[in-house]
Amino acid sequence: MSIYDVCDISDLLRGNSYVGRGIVIGKTPDQKHACSAYFIMGRSANSRNRVFTERDGVLYTEPYDASRVEDPSLIIYAAQRKVQNMLIVTNGDQTDTVYEGLTAGKTFAEALESRSFEPDAPNFTPRISGLLTFKNGDLSYQMSILKSADAKGSACNRYLFSYAALPGVGHFLHTYAGDGTPLPTFQGEPERVSVPDDIDRFTDALWNALDAENRISLYVRYTDLRTGKETNRLINKNR
Repeated sequence: MSIYDVCDISDLLRGNSYVGRGIVIGKTPDQKHACSAYFIMGRSANSRNRVFTERDGVLYTEPYDASRVEDPSLIIYAAQRKVQNMLIVTNGDQTDTVYEGLTAGKTFAEALESRSFEPDAPNFTPRISGLLTFKNGDLSYQMSILKSADAKGSACNRYLFSYAALPGVGHFLHTYAGDGTPLPTFQGEPERVSVPDDIDRFTDALWNALDAENRISLYVRYTDLRTGKETNRLINKNR
């Protein structure tokens, strides 16, 4: 396989029961829309007790049944929000860290300097983040993963990827390589995936490819690069 090959996201996910949380960013083949997607999965009762909700343009994870919440610290957060001409997508409360940093004039990487992987030993779940920048009717984007440097969680390795948006191409970054104990961390560069023009086709392909037992919620947004109009799709297993 060439490093420039683009995969169908269904092929990457098929047979993998647990990739954790995932972000996809890219541009449609007709170059009219930016694509951003975020999904969550869960194995524990606490993780599965969640839904996505959208309020005032911000995407949140929230409890499905508030009476059953055990520990909200790593599962309840703003997952997507806008600032200036940018859209932030992350798998944790670093969404707010990036928002505050960008507002203060920091870069994406600088804003994340104060953050590390999640303190959930022995998994040390990576923090994954994406930033879409809209300018002159086009798109560029960055993705970041903050990972434990070793099995003890003694240090954090920081990886930043910057992309020029290409027609029909997206990049897929997720927290885990698959299921296991402890969970094996994602390795390498974000995976190149195809992004279709049709948001419903992409939403259905992604949702149906996620393991039916462990998938929880999915949110997909297509942003018109000329007008800024947003088209959204939200799926909650619990609703």
